[in-house]
Amino acid sequence: MVVMDSGLDTRRIAHPTQRIFTGRVVRFLEGYTREIAIGKPVLVAVLAAAGVGALLMLVVRAILPGSGGGARRRWKDLTKGPEYLVTPVRLRDGAGGLYEVELHGHLAQSAVHPADHVQLTLRAQRDPDLPPRIERIVNLTTGQLLTPRTATLWSHLGPPLLLQATLGILLLLGIAAWSALT
Repeated sequence: MVVMDSGLDTRRIAHPTQRIFTGRVVRFLEGYTREIAIGKPVLVAVLAAAGVGALLMLVVRAILPGSGGGARRRWKDLTKGPEYLVTPVRLRDGAGGLYEVELHGHLAQSAVHPADHVQLTLRAQRDPDLPPRIERIVNLTTGQLLTPRTATLWSHLGPPLLLQATLGILLLLGIAAWSALT
């Protein structure tokens, strides 16, 4: 007689409703990527400020030859938001209930293992059909405090573009202050 264990639990998997959840990790499911939406008004404002900074950089390059510029990203590349990893996590509470939450971003492989006792700080997602996402993990088995990190709008735009936008804003504020004083 052959007995097949599909590994599937036939009981309903619930989403925790409380902000703090304590339980044991059952398993990590296969992860997938999700894209962060980029707001067009914010992107236009940053690019406009960076354009002013670019004008100043053109003047600097004309004065100091050999200070080359970097590669420019296209509008389409900037409006397509960064992707981050979403890993569904199955948990079991003290009463034996099975729950699912989402881990956004990356953690070290050795940070949390199945059967670890964890306390999670959760946040509901915009879509009520999605399970809550993990903001912070306290691994009670190892005593580690963990915070998963995902990509943001600012990390997507990158330091060079943000520095150029900051330079542009400072230039505009300097011109406004100078014109107010004269």
